[in-house]
Amino acid sequence: MNKTKYQYKECGLSNVYLVNGFNIIETPLGKAVSVHDVDGLHIAIGMFLISNRRDLSGDEIRFLRNEMLMSQKVLSALLGISEQELRRWETGKIKIPKPPESLLRLLYRSRVNDPSGEIEKILREISRLEGEESENQLVFKDTKKGWQAAA
Repeated sequence: MNKTKYQYKECGLSNVYLVNGFNIIETPLGKAVSVHDVDGLHIAIGMFLISNRRDLSGDEIRFLRNEMLMSQKVLSALLGISEQELRRWETGKIKIPKPPESLLRLLYRSRVNDPSGEIEKILREISRLEGEESENQLVFKDTKKGWQAAA
């Protein structure tokens, strides 16, 4: 067993350290680290992030999205936001609002605990319906002649 902690930057988060479950090995190119059960480790990291009450950082949002194997385009559509807004969350330029953060946590939990993807299906349907709603909007304006349809 290793006696030192290993900073596991490979996951995209700078604050993850491993106390065991890894080996430092010599290769022809120098030292390398072999992590046992990387998939299990990433699930443990993700579940910790979504279960913790503190706000998610941009790097943590990106980690969760990547673990769900989603592009920014797909996740932003599921959350009902623009790709640009998601990018700003991930880069830390703006803070993620609570409602989409809660949906992101729920979506990740469903990916881990519900392989059938029922919650994702529901979010896709909501996103589709919201798109239809905006396409079918009837817009009116108040004019000197009274209310009229806006062009």
